[in-house]
Amino acid sequence: MARVLGIDFGEKRLGLALSDESRTLASPLTVYERADLQGDLRFLRDLISRYQITEIVLGLPINMDGSLGPKSQQVLEFKRALEDALKLPVHTFDERLTTAEAERALLEADLSRRKRKAKRDALAAVLILQGYLQQST
Repeated sequence: MARVLGIDFGEKRLGLALSDESRTLASPLTVYERADLQGDLRFLRDLISRYQITEIVLGLPINMDGSLGPKSQQVLEFKRALEDALKLPVHTFDERLTTAEAERALLEADLSRRKRKAKRDALAAVLILQGYLQQST
């Protein structure tokens, strides 16, 4: 069965999570330090091939009032680039509060600021992907 890749989009980093083959559980994969769009696409192509990924879910930062801000527009542009280059379905998922939730979980784990920063993006991607998996069942 095919896997789903979850992405927490950032200008400097992409937090990445991967579903299990049954599409019920999301696990952190890695945090990718972005280079440029072509480098990002090469890296993601390799992941897609290695893990047999058939779809992507991308966190969409929606404002608390439901509107889309400048960051949302960047995510939607990235979504179009992914669809064009990778030829896979790319879904968006409302990521409101996922970064805050990830930070809270890491604080509860009593990690240092440096360790929290390194794990926050991947954990946010897990929360995005897990939410999507639960919604789509």
